[in-house]
Amino acid sequence: MKISVIGLGVAENASLTVQALQALQNADLVIGSARQLLTLDAILTAQKAALLPKLTQLKTLIKSAENVVVLGSGDPLYYGIGSWLTKQFTDISIAFFPALSSITQACHCLAIAQQDVKVVSLHGRPLLKLKVCLKAQQTLLILTDKHSQPQQLAALCLETGFTEAKITVCERLGYAEQKLSTFNVNELINNRITFDTLHVSFLFCGKNSGYLPEFAGIKDSYFETGELGEKGLISKREVRLAILSLLQLQKEDLLWDIGAGCGAVSVELAYWQPQATVYAIEHHQARFDCLLQNQQKFGVLSNLKPILGRAPAVLSQLPQANKIFIGGSDGELANLLSSLWGNLAEGGQIVASAVMEKSKSQLLDFYQQRLELGDCDLETLQIAINKGSSLARQLIYRPALPVSLFSFIKREKK
Repeated sequence: MKISVIGLGVAENASLTVQALQALQNADLVIGSARQLLTLDAILTAQKAALLPKLTQLKTLIKSAENVVVLGSGDPLYYGIGSWLTKQFTDISIAFFPALSSITQACHCLAIAQQDVKVVSLHGRPLLKLKVCLKAQQTLLILTDKHSQPQQLAALCLETGFTEAKITVCERLGYAEQKLSTFNVNELINNRITFDTLHVSFLFCGKNSGYLPEFAGIKDSYFETGELGEKGLISKREVRLAILSLLQLQKEDLLWDIGAGCGAVSVELAYWQPQATVYAIEHHQARFDCLLQNQQKFGVLSNLKPILGRAPAVLSQLPQANKIFIGGSDGELANLLSSLWGNLAEGGQIVASAVMEKSKSQLLDFYQQRLELGDCDLETLQIAINKGSSLARQLIYRPALPVSLFSFIKREKK
C-alpha cells in the first residue's frame, strides 16, 4: 500500500510540482474536501475522487485502495492531516508534497516574519484554550472555526484585559477576492459583519491589564475561591513557586495533585507546561466547583483533568503518575505516602506540603525512613512569609504560618 499527501497551496487552482502530479496520476483514489477536489477539477477524473469523511471513517476508506492520495491545505504536517496519518499508519512510509500554506501567505501579506508569530489552532478546539497563549505584545496567528470567529476572539480579549488588542482578518488568501481587514476589539463587539469561511486571524495582543499571567506566580486574588474565601485552600503564591520549582514538570509528565483544593497548583502546572497532564483530585464539592471555575478562567482545558473523589480510592482509576504533589491528605498522609511510594516507578517524585505539626511529623518520619534505606534523593525546606500590612497608618509585617515542603525522588536500582 502507498499513501501520498499533497498540499494544494493557497490558490483557486492548485499549482503542483512534477512529483505531486505524478502521485496524482498514479493514484487509485484521491481523497479531499469538496473545495480541495474542485481545485483539481481540470486534472482529476471523477472516478478517482472521494469526499473526505469523518476521521473515524477515513482509515477504512484509505485501506480500500492500494495507491491513495490524501489532499491537504498548504503544509499537511503543520496543523494539517499529515500528523493524524503518521499516527494511524505507523507501518507505512508516507510521501509528503507540501505547498505554500495560508500561514506563510498571511505573514507575507502583512510583511511579518513567520518566526515572530505564534500559531494557534482553535480549529476543533475550545475557544478558552486561547487564554494560555495571550501574552503582552505577542502576535498570534489563529486558525479558526465557527466557534472562534473574530467577534468571539475580541470578546475573549476584552474579558481577559487585552483591551488594546487588534485583529486582522485575512479572507480567501490566494484567491482573486482576497481581503484583509483590521479592527480593534471594541469595533468587533456586537458587530454583525460576517467573514468568509476561508480565513485566518492575526491577533496583536498589546498590553496585558488583566488576570492572565506573563510569568509563574499568579496572584492569589486571581483564583476563584467562591464563598469559601480564605478557606478555599489554595497554596499561596510564594509557596506555590517553590512547589513548581521542586516538581520541574516536563513534557509528557503525568502528575497527580492530591488534595487540590481550588486548584492553584494544578492550574499553574498545567498552564506553564501544556504538554504534561495534570490530574487534580479533590473530594470537597465546594472546592471542586472552584477548581472547575479556575480551569475555565485560565483556559487549561486540554491537559488539566479535575477528579471529584478522595485519594487513595480514586487513584486506581487513573493513569499512573510519575510525579505526585500532596497538598492535602485529610488525615491519610502516612498511609498515602506508603502506598504511593510502593507503586511509584524509579525516577518518580513525590512532593508534599505540611502546615500542621502532625503532618510535618509524618513527613519527617518518612524522610528518615528513606534516608536510612538510601533509596531516595531528598530535599526539604521550610517557607515562612511575612507580608506587609498597615496598622495605625504604619507599615507592619504580619507572619503567615510556615509551610514545610518535602521532595522525594525514587532512585533507580543499579
